[in-house]
Amino acid sequence: MIDSQAVRDYLLGLQDRITDAIAAVDGQAFLTDNWEKPPTERLRGSGRTRILEGGAVMERAGVGFSHVRGDTLPPSASANRPELAGRSFEAMGVSLVFHPRNPYVPTVHMNVRCFIAVKPDAEPVWWFGGGMDLTPYYGNADDCAHFHRTCKDSLAPFGDDLYPRFKQWCDEYFFLRHRGEARGIGGIFFDDFSALGFDRSFEMLRSVGDAFLAAYLPILTARKDAAYGERERDFQAYRRGRYVEFNLVFDRGTLFGLQSGGRTESILMSMPPQVSWRYDWQPEPGTPEAALYTDFLPARDWA
Repeated sequence: MIDSQAVRDYLLGLQDRITDAIAAVDGQAFLTDNWEKPPTERLRGSGRTRILEGGAVMERAGVGFSHVRGDTLPPSASANRPELAGRSFEAMGVSLVFHPRNPYVPTVHMNVRCFIAVKPDAEPVWWFGGGMDLTPYYGNADDCAHFHRTCKDSLAPFGDDLYPRFKQWCDEYFFLRHRGEARGIGGIFFDDFSALGFDRSFEMLRSVGDAFLAAYLPILTARKDAAYGERERDFQAYRRGRYVEFNLVFDRGTLFGLQSGGRTESILMSMPPQVSWRYDWQPEPGTPEAALYTDFLPARDWA
């Protein structure tokens, strides 16, 4: 049986746990913005956005919960799913992006979500989606291996085939096709997942969500006090430009939210606070910046 209330309760609790843990490391609390969309709008619902800006560790960190409903689906969600025609829907999830101040700490993204579409006299259509991925500026092989192993362990109880599948899906999804390069070193990504039935699929989602702090906190605490200078900050800002390009051009969650009339401030909280672009810039061979492109961005078996 589909239990949307249980999913909602889990997601709100996950948001609490993650923001509490990051605030403890940073020393600054998250601000909470509870919002509700007017019932007259085409997308109805509410959410809770938590944001930390200008912290000692996090330059910008956002963790958002949303639970929205609508009568018709936006084009990004319905184009390839004819069975969704004529259905009302609800979608809920927690999504986060952390942009640390120190360039030696990777940016990280995580999302877990549930989608349910219904119409009278028909079986509901539902699925889970989500995952997490790491975007370093200065690669560290131990960090990459730890992140991927934690992702792999979170999926192991649900089938040996899931991590290889979801890892490849992540590599293919978080890829800037117009640049021919990966956004980062990947992790796991899945969508439209219902293969294990509702209860077991929800259990898998919880395992992924619960693994996030174990995957990221050790990296954050190990790298947050590393010495850096203007050169490293400049490269961080340049690489953040790739993050912006991906989110605005390819990201399904961003497109779904904007096309369905979602709350723009919450949708775009993933944007980094400082970004730069340079015309046809290339790193000098043999530099740590060049190593990101040669040693870390190409897909490989980190786990």
